[in-house]
Amino acid sequence: MEQLSGLDASFLYSETGNATQHIGGLSIYDPSTAPGGEVNFQQILENTKVRAGSVPSMVNKLVNVPWQLDHPYWKADGDFDPEYHIRRSALPSPGDWQQLTRLLARLHSKTLDRTRPLWEMYVIEGLDNVEGYPAGCYAVYTKVHHAAIDGVSGMSITTAVHDLSPEVVIPEAVPVKSENAPGDLDLLLRAQWNNLTRPWQMLQFMQKAIPGMTRLGRKINTESVKRFTRVVRTRFNKTVSPHRVFDGLEFEFEDIRKIKNSIELLTINDVALAICSGAIRKYLESKDELPNFPIIAIVPINVRTEDQAFSGGNQVSQMMVSLCTDIKHPLERLVDISSSTKDAKELTHAIGAKTMTDYTRFIPSNLAASAARLTSSFGVANYAKPVFNTVVTNVPGPQVPLYYTGAKLLGTYSLGPIADGAGLFHSVASYCGKLYLSFVCCRDMMADPEFYAQCLRESFDELKTAAESIGPGAK
Repeated sequence: MEQLSGLDASFLYSETGNATQHIGGLSIYDPSTAPGGEVNFQQILENTKVRAGSVPSMVNKLVNVPWQLDHPYWKADGDFDPEYHIRRSALPSPGDWQQLTRLLARLHSKTLDRTRPLWEMYVIEGLDNVEGYPAGCYAVYTKVHHAAIDGVSGMSITTAVHDLSPEVVIPEAVPVKSENAPGDLDLLLRAQWNNLTRPWQMLQFMQKAIPGMTRLGRKINTESVKRFTRVVRTRFNKTVSPHRVFDGLEFEFEDIRKIKNSIELLTINDVALAICSGAIRKYLESKDELPNFPIIAIVPINVRTEDQAFSGGNQVSQMMVSLCTDIKHPLERLVDISSSTKDAKELTHAIGAKTMTDYTRFIPSNLAASAARLTSSFGVANYAKPVFNTVVTNVPGPQVPLYYTGAKLLGTYSLGPIADGAGLFHSVASYCGKLYLSFVCCRDMMADPEFYAQCLRESFDELKTAAESIGPGAK
C-alpha cells in the first residue's frame, strides 16, 4: 500500500456535498475511422477493461485510518469491476452542443463513490448536431478524484486508453493484484509512528524553507517584484451550491501563437490568461459588478522533475497572477498580465515551488476534514476575505492524432473542481493544432453560461484584432 501525500489527501478533506473535488475530461470521437466505420459500447468496455490495470488511479481504492488520525492509503483492488465505472448515455434529438454541456454539468456535480476506485466514465452517444463535428460522433466524459491525479498525471489515463493509429489492437490485460488491507490496529500504530516523527520532519522542512522565505522577503522589501495586498470579492467568491454549469470553446492554435508573437516575451499561457481576463471583465461589466481593483487568478504549476514525469498523484504548486481586469485595452491588459506572471514566477522561485507543496504534509488530517465541513456549513466564504477570485490551469496535450477503440479523437475539454470561495474554474488544453478553453462554475453564480462563453469568444476576437493591427514582435 502507498500512503497519500498531504496534498493528495487535502482534496479528500476539502470535499463536501456541494464542493466535489474531481477532475473531468470531455473527449469527442469520430467512429468512422474505426474498422467497419463504427464502435459499439461493448468494444469500448472491453478495450478499457484490459488497459485499466496499467493505471494505478483506475484500480486503487482508499483505505482510511480510524478516526482520521493520519492520511489514507491506496490499496490495489483485485476485484476491480469496470462495468460499474463505465456507463452509457445518449442525448435526445437533436443532440446538440447545449444538450451536451448541460448533461456534463449534471454529471460533474455528482460525488464519486469512495468505496470503489475513484473514477467514472460515461460514453455519450447521439451527438448528431454539434457544430464543427460530423454526425454520428460520440463523447466520453471521464472524471477522476483530484486525490488520485492532477492535470499532468491525468495524461496517464489518456495515454493508457489511446493508440496512435485507428487499428484496433487489444493489448494483453495487465492483471490487477489484490492487496490485503491492514487491520485498524496496524493502521493506528502506523499513524502513531508518523505523528511522533512529524515534528522532526517539520524541523527538516523549516531548514529548507527559511532560506526561501528570506529571499522572498528581500525581493518584496526591495520591490523587485510586486505582491497583491488586496483581493476584491466578486460573485464567484461565495459559498457554492451543488449545481454546475459548463461550456467550452475551440480556437486555432496558430491564432493564439500569432497573438503571442505580436509582442516580445509573451507566452501562450499569457494569452490564455488574457482571454479569460477579457471575458471576466465583460461578464462582470454586464452585471454592473466590475471592481476597480483587478481580478486575481490562481495558476497551478507542475513541479515534477524529469524522473517524475509520469508519476501519479498531485505534484503541483501555484502562483497568484493579476488578470488586470481594471485595464480596458486588450493588448495593454495582455502586457500587464505577462508582467504579473513574471513577478509571480519570481516569488515562486524565491521560495521554491516544491517547498510550497511540502507544507501540506504537516496539516493534521482530522483537523483538516473538520475544518472543511465547518466552514461549508457556516458559509464562511460569504464573509471571509477571498484569497483569489478564479483558477486558470493549462495542461498541454499531444499534437498528434489519437484513437480510442479505432475512433479518432477530434476535440478535448477539461472540467475542474470548484469550492467555497472559488466558484469559477477555467481549463486550457491543447491537441492537434487546437486550443480548447472551457470553464465550470456554480449555477447560482452564473445562470447564463452561454453568455460567458460568448464573452470568451469576444475577448479572443478583440485580442486577435488588436494583435493584427500592430504586427509581430512589438516591444
